[in-house]
Amino acid sequence: MDFKLIWFDSLGAKSSCTLIKTDLNILIDPGAAVMHPGFPASDEQKFSWYKEAIEKINSITFADIVVISHYHYDHFIHTSHTSEIYSNASIFAKNPNEFINDSQRKRAEVFFEELFRSFGKNLKNSFEKPVEKEFEDPMTGLEISSKKDFGDYQQRRDELLEKGRRWFRNRVRKWNTYKRIPEMKFKDGEIRFAEGRKFKRGKTRLRFTQPLFHGIEYSRVGWVFSTVIEFEGEKLIHTSDLNGPIIEDYAQWIIDENPNILILDGPMTYMLGYTLNLTNFRRTIENALKILRETDTELIIYDHHLPREPKFKDRTREVWEEAKMKGKRLVTAAEYLGRKPAVLQTSSEV
Repeated sequence: MDFKLIWFDSLGAKSSCTLIKTDLNILIDPGAAVMHPGFPASDEQKFSWYKEAIEKINSITFADIVVISHYHYDHFIHTSHTSEIYSNASIFAKNPNEFINDSQRKRAEVFFEELFRSFGKNLKNSFEKPVEKEFEDPMTGLEISSKKDFGDYQQRRDELLEKGRRWFRNRVRKWNTYKRIPEMKFKDGEIRFAEGRKFKRGKTRLRFTQPLFHGIEYSRVGWVFSTVIEFEGEKLIHTSDLNGPIIEDYAQWIIDENPNILILDGPMTYMLGYTLNLTNFRRTIENALKILRETDTELIIYDHHLPREPKFKDRTREVWEEAKMKGKRLVTAAEYLGRKPAVLQTSSEV
């Protein structure tokens, strides 16, 4: 198994786009977005990095499989921006009909409308009727997280979880009213909704998790899935947006999988004190340490979300030190490519 890091945050634009080569070409999360206003670079430089990211993604003219873990713009690219990467491909995408928030649903509708059109179909004519379904509370499967003692923070956590349950029940009511975007096979490609499914193509095995929270429990940002690829005795995991991971059960899942290569998104240290509190930040550190201590993973690309502010290595120091002590290779994408993370470059070096 071989892989190529197409673009990541440490290169200056938001992305976790990866090309995995087995007996297939598998492109994961082909999208990019401009860095936030507080990123220490000029607007001109940030837009230049974004343009370079899009160009790198568009330089991939063929993929057997394209994986889209969710509908944030740093994880998928509109067909209006490319004419190649979705052509003749099996597209394994996040289900746009459930475990999704309103903004991602709207983005998904636009994306699939363009995609259907590119394959000579009309999405509006292909919509299926809403389906009344029951959905289990997603906290039910999080046994470790549910039983964890949060000490002084426990009361506040319980309040937030109850609010989250109410929010989830409201989401279910919405999902049951959606006109359903269907899976579809075309002459030159196909669209499959990947969560909880596994596929074998050639000698390559692909597995996709059930919907996972994008960050903390009941994150209003929505859900994603992670991807597992196995080929000739090697295993690679691309986590997508687990934010650390924050949730203990997701860390344990990674440990149980014990991949050779782990492409792990990190915590949003640039949002500390805002959308990321210290309690949840501490969870991300403890979970990363546990992964380092309890897996045989040879290489960890520790990047997406993380290198968006200059102190990211100081704030996650324990993780880097543990990797060094364990003799494991833990690097940002830029470092893997022999470069300095963009956020650590001075304006004179850019």
